[in-house]
Amino acid sequence: MTISDINETHDAARTSWVDSAQGHADFPIQNLPLGVFSVGGDQPRGGVAIGDQIVDLAALSALGVLEGLAQEAAVTASTGTLNALLAMGPEPRAALRFALSALLSDADQRASVEPVLVAQADATMHLPVTIGDYTDFYVGINHATNIGKLLRPDNPLAPNYKYVPIGYHGRASSVCPSGARVIRPTGQRKGPDDAEPSVGPSRRLDYELELGVWVGEGNALGEPIPIGRAGKHVAGLSIFNDWSARDLQAWEYQPLGPFLSKSFISTVTPWIVTAEALAPYRVAQPPRPEGDPKPLDYLWDEADQAHGAFALTLEVFIETAQMREKGIAPHKLSSGPATSMYWTVAQMVAHHTSNGCNMRPGDLLGTGTISGPDNASFGSLMEISQAGKHAFTLETGETRTFLEAGDRITIRATASAEGYASIGFGSCVGTVEERPSA
Repeated sequence: MTISDINETHDAARTSWVDSAQGHADFPIQNLPLGVFSVGGDQPRGGVAIGDQIVDLAALSALGVLEGLAQEAAVTASTGTLNALLAMGPEPRAALRFALSALLSDADQRASVEPVLVAQADATMHLPVTIGDYTDFYVGINHATNIGKLLRPDNPLAPNYKYVPIGYHGRASSVCPSGARVIRPTGQRKGPDDAEPSVGPSRRLDYELELGVWVGEGNALGEPIPIGRAGKHVAGLSIFNDWSARDLQAWEYQPLGPFLSKSFISTVTPWIVTAEALAPYRVAQPPRPEGDPKPLDYLWDEADQAHGAFALTLEVFIETAQMREKGIAPHKLSSGPATSMYWTVAQMVAHHTSNGCNMRPGDLLGTGTISGPDNASFGSLMEISQAGKHAFTLETGETRTFLEAGDRITIRATASAEGYASIGFGSCVGTVEERPSA
């Protein structure tokens, strides 16, 4: 998406007859993200968030108020997964969003459309797609540098980091929607002073602040996606928390990278904020520091450099069990910009497919941890606590270096641009539980 894709659906003055949409922190009428929900024992089906409500796309498609591509998209999204809708590419998705914006802003349509609204409080949210494959990248250069300094003080960044978007193939089966149980993993861990490894619960459980990138239209095996077209294959973004067991990771990651330290759960917000909704919040990719190499030709596109980054503010909060008991508000751990990504989303897609790898609708790409330049904007406890060396104190007097039982992590993101309404992604939430005793 580029600046030319901005239209009346992004108008900051546009309002909705859905009362809760006015000034909603995440889901004003300028957003209209896609998700899958159910109510009671109903079958899951596609929906669109507006304020604190959900437009039931199956019910809406039966009203006869949609036409053409918008109607086709609504019918396609009426099942328990949005894979088929994402496979259609951007045009039907944009048509549906355009039609919904018109219906939800036209008071004359209220009587006919309001009956197909479902309160989010009454709904259960599901993964929006069936995830066939999940790849996690490492494009947050501040995080990569910080972790590198902890492990390799003299050479924090690998020599290939500034030439290639680094990633690894993750586990799709353990990607769960926000709110899913986060059970502390068990595995092998070996500290630097331990003679032998031991098996037990992770002592260094951490979160990772990431964005999730949803693949829309796929590509055929053997046919790379050019960098100039990569954006057309991105359906939208979500917030992503790639929970990590740092002690398991330190022992197992050589030589092939993360394995059990990452695959126990990853949490994603259930709403896909579409590429169309994000058009006003595209900004220039920050210039590389002087002396850094220019990306190779297959990773370089002038339009992507001009509009390939996102004006998002990312925030992480922690709330302990004691804080909940005492009614103390969550403690903000960090706040920082998504522009701290060294590689763009389009560069991630182009590189992933450059060897002919085929991507399919609903595939998920994680950006890797996004950290800002200072402690107040770090995206993991590994960085905030300096690998456990420095504890921080909460309002209750409790201290933390890594996560303990009952700790709840909430990640939020807000897209903002001058002259446009701010939109959000919903909350990505997980609460740590100990594994029940056998």
